[in-house]
Amino acid sequence: MIDMILAHPHIFWLSLGGLLLAAEMLGGNGYLLWSGVAGVITGLLTWILPVSWEWQAVIFCVLMLLAVWLWSKWLARQVKEQKPADSRLNQRGQQLVGQRFTLDNALVNGRGQVRVGDSAWPVIADEDFPAGAKIEVVAVEGITLRVRLLPGAKH
Repeated sequence: MIDMILAHPHIFWLSLGGLLLAAEMLGGNGYLLWSGVAGVITGLLTWILPVSWEWQAVIFCVLMLLAVWLWSKWLARQVKEQKPADSRLNQRGQQLVGQRFTLDNALVNGRGQVRVGDSAWPVIADEDFPAGAKIEVVAVEGITLRVRLLPGAKH
């Protein structure tokens, strides 16, 4: 087996690259993708240009580091271009900031609830508002919405 690898090192690199890519398909985290690609490219280069095992290892390491660096640059650009609403995807309270609602019940001591879709959210304000007041969500404090009276709304 070792004699075959020494006689045909490209088979080793192509097999290693293929195994790493297959393992990546099982896991799907992206950790083994670039190692597998580097292994396949090293195998192809070793097949075309026979080089010593030391240089094969250097080629593999350089290709892997280069691929990971390029991937991280691309990923950082994708995150930077992400829409602001996407960053609040699983933060329902943050999605409500800026939304306007009408109070069903009056706020007493600056506390109450507002109906949002099919649920009720606790709200706080600096003062009491009557039922039917138009409010706007200005912040989220834990699971409580901080609201203010809309300008021009009756107090």
